[in-house]
Amino acid sequence: MVDVSEIFRCTRCGFCCHGETTVSLDQEDRSRMTRALNMSESAIRKKYWRISGKSVQMKTVDGHCIFYDKGCTVHSGRPHRCAQWPLHPSILDDENNFITISESCPGIKKEIG
Repeated sequence: MVDVSEIFRCTRCGFCCHGETTVSLDQEDRSRMTRALNMSESAIRKKYWRISGKSVQMKTVDGHCIFYDKGCTVHSGRPHRCAQWPLHPSILDDENNFITISESCPGIKKEIG
């Protein structure tokens, strides 16, 4: 088994936090975030989340995740997808995905691709 540090070392560049879409939050993500922010879920819903039907995502502001400000401001309560990124199975299982993501993520060690 390969050690994560052989593939990736986060530089906290924030590139993965930029864009007009963010990850969907499951119930566990929402609970973790609520605890980390020490706020009521209703206050967090209003201030930080974008809700469309049953889909809950973090809002975006000025082209990036609402929690990005020179780093993740909710790091201990971030969604599991954020914690997993960029080592998501779809990236590791597909060489083309790996190459595409490694071109935008300075933390991925490109020489192993």
